[in-house]
Amino acid sequence: MSKVVSYELIDHIGVITVDNPPVNALSHALRQGLQDAVTAAQSDSSKALVLLCAGRTFIAGADITEFGKPPQAPSLPDVLETLENSTKPIVAAIHGTALGGGFETALACHYRCALPSAKVGLPEVKLGILPGAGGTQRVPRLAGVEAALELIISGNPISAADAGAMKLIDRVVQTEDLKSAAIAYAQELVALSAPLKRVRDVQIDPNSIPEGFFDAYRRKVAARARGQIAQDRIVSCVEAAVTQSFDEGLQTERELFMECLQSPQSRAMRHAFFAEREAAKIKGLPADTPVRDIRQVAIIGGGTMGGGIAMCFANAGIPVTLLEINDEALERGLGIIRKNYTITVQKGRLSQQEMDSRMALIDGTTSYGDLSKVDLVIEAVFENPDIKKEVFAKLDAVCKPGAILASNTSYQNIDDIAAATSRPADVVGMHFFSPANVMKLLEVVRGDKTADDVLSTVMKIGKKIGKVCVLSRVCYGFIGNRMLTGYGRQAHMLLLDGATPAQVDAAAEAFGMAMGPLAVGDLAGLDIGYKARQAREAAGDTLDPATHCVASALVEMGRLGQKTGAGYYTYDPQTRARKSDPEVEALIREHAQKLGIRQREISDEEIVARLFYPLINEGALILEEGVAQRPGDIDIVYLYGYAFPASRGGPMFYADEVGLKTVCDTIERFARELGPDYWQPAPLLARLAEQGSTFAQWSKTQE
Repeated sequence: MSKVVSYELIDHIGVITVDNPPVNALSHALRQGLQDAVTAAQSDSSKALVLLCAGRTFIAGADITEFGKPPQAPSLPDVLETLENSTKPIVAAIHGTALGGGFETALACHYRCALPSAKVGLPEVKLGILPGAGGTQRVPRLAGVEAALELIISGNPISAADAGAMKLIDRVVQTEDLKSAAIAYAQELVALSAPLKRVRDVQIDPNSIPEGFFDAYRRKVAARARGQIAQDRIVSCVEAAVTQSFDEGLQTERELFMECLQSPQSRAMRHAFFAEREAAKIKGLPADTPVRDIRQVAIIGGGTMGGGIAMCFANAGIPVTLLEINDEALERGLGIIRKNYTITVQKGRLSQQEMDSRMALIDGTTSYGDLSKVDLVIEAVFENPDIKKEVFAKLDAVCKPGAILASNTSYQNIDDIAAATSRPADVVGMHFFSPANVMKLLEVVRGDKTADDVLSTVMKIGKKIGKVCVLSRVCYGFIGNRMLTGYGRQAHMLLLDGATPAQVDAAAEAFGMAMGPLAVGDLAGLDIGYKARQAREAAGDTLDPATHCVASALVEMGRLGQKTGAGYYTYDPQTRARKSDPEVEALIREHAQKLGIRQREISDEEIVARLFYPLINEGALILEEGVAQRPGDIDIVYLYGYAFPASRGGPMFYADEVGLKTVCDTIERFARELGPDYWQPAPLLARLAEQGSTFAQWSKTQE
C-alpha cells in the first residue's frame, strides 16, 4: 500500500481510502496504491469493497503535471481493468467532484453511490483532449449515445441527481456520513448476492442509432469547435462504442486520445490551464497578505455595465447598493437587472425563487450618503476622466476608512483618479468586460500607491464572484485594450489596401475568432469608436486618417452597425444575418484613392499576420515595461476578454508556436513594404528572436 491509499476491513467490507490532497489527483503513487489495494483484497475475508476519498472531494481527475512526461506503470487503464475484474463487487462512494479520470475510475467500479452535493463529469475537452481511460466507451453504454455526446463534448459537470437519471450513478444517499452509507450499500449488495455489473458487458444496439447520426453530429460540433479537433474525435470514439467491441473501442479511444494529446490545440489549452492559475499569483505579494472583509458593495452607475457588475455580486450572495443620478435612472437600471434575470429564468437556467433572492440583495439609492458603510465601491460611469475624479472625490468624503474605492475604467489613469482622494492606497482598478454578468475576465489595475491588502482583497473577491483575475499596471488601455489598438487599426488599413470586409472577417474567423474585427465593430456600434476619436482630437491628438476614415464615413452616413441595420455590412432585420454591401466596397475604394493608396490582392495569410502580429508586438512592449507580470497573463486576458481562440493558447503562446524569429522577420518586412509607422519590432521581441528564444523561456528568467 502507498502513502496515499489505505485499506481497512469493516464488517467484512474492505474499505479503500484515497488521501492525496488537495484534490486526490491520479498521480503515479495513487494509481499504484489503488491497484495494490484491490489486488490484495481479492484474497482476504472481505465480501465487497468500497472506494472512497478523504478530504473535500473524490478523485478530481488526472495529475496534469504528468502530461508529456514518460508514462509510469501502472497506467490508469491498467488500474481500471484491475477494478473491473475484481471478483468482489466494488462500490465507488462519491463526494465533491469526480471528474475526468476520477469519474472514469468510478465507472470502472461495479456500483456507484454519491452524496446529493456531488458532481461528476468528463472535462477533458477543455484541455483539447478526450477521456482516455474508457469514458467514451462506458458512458454511452449507461446513459445512451446522445446523452453521452452531450456530456463529453460540453465538458461540464452534472449533479448527482442528473447522473442518477442518466444511470451513471446507482444511488444518491441522503446523508452526510458517506462512509457508513457506502458500507451499508455494499452490505446490502452482498446480502442480495448482487451481480458484478461490469459496464463493458453492456451492448448498444446499432439499429437504435438513426442512419447518418454521427456524421450529422460531427457537422454540428464542427461549427463551434473553432479549430479544435477533440470534439470530432469524441464523436468517433462514441461511434466506436456502438460499432466495435468494448476492447476495440478502448483501443480506438486510446489512439485518438494520443492524437489529441500530441496536437498543438491541446498544447495551447494545457498552457492556458496553467496560465490561468499563475495569473492569480501576484509577484512579490506574500501568500499571507491580509484581506479586508467585503460584506457590502456599492456600484456607481446603473447602466448596462453597472447593472451587470451588481448582478455578479448578488449572484455570489453579497448585498449591493446601486447608485444613480436620479430616481428615473435608478428604476431603469434596476429594471434592466430584473429583465436579465427574467430571461435567465425563462431559459430554465435559474429558478424564480433564486431570482427573487438575488434581486432582494440589490437595492438602490440616489444619495452618496447611503454609501457610508460599504466595504467596496465600484465606479462604472462614463469614460470621462473629469467625471470619474468628481465621483471619487465624493466617495472619499462619505466612505468609511478602509473602504476600497475601485474604478471600472477601460482606459483611464488610475493614479490620476486616486489623486482626487485623500486615500490613494485604497484606490484600485477593477476593469470588468461587457456584459459583466457573463464575461469571466477581470483586469485588476494596480496604481502606484495601491496597498498590498487592497490588491489581495480584490483578487480574492474577484474569484468569489466567478471572475478570472489578471493584474495590470497603469497605462492607457491597460493590457487588453492597449493591445487591441493595433488589431483594429490593421483591420481598417487592410480595407484600404484592397481586402473586402468579408475577406478580413473570414480570415480572422478561419484563424479561430468567433467574429472578425469588422463584424465586431458593427455589433458594438461604430459610433463608440467615432466618439472616442472625437474626444482624442479635442484633446489635441492628431489621428492618421488611414486608420479610421472609412469607419468615420460610415457613422456620418448613419451606418452605425447592427443597431441601424447597416455598418460595414447590411443586416437582415429579422435574423441579423450580415451581407456584403457594394456601396461600402465602393466607399473603401473612394477613400483609398483619396489617400493615394493603390489597392491590390491580399492573401489570407497576410491578413492574419497583420491582424495578430501587432497584438504580439504590443504584448512584448507590455512585458518589458512591467505592465503585465508574465506572458501567460496576457494570454488569459485575450482568451477570456477578447474571445481569442482557445486552440491557439493566447497571442503570446501563439507567437512562441509560430516562432519569434518568424514574427519579427514578418514585422520587419511589413515595415519595408507598408511603411515603418506601425511596424517596428519591440526590443524584447527582437532580442528574443535573435537569441532563438521564446516568451515562455524569457518568463522563467524573470521569476
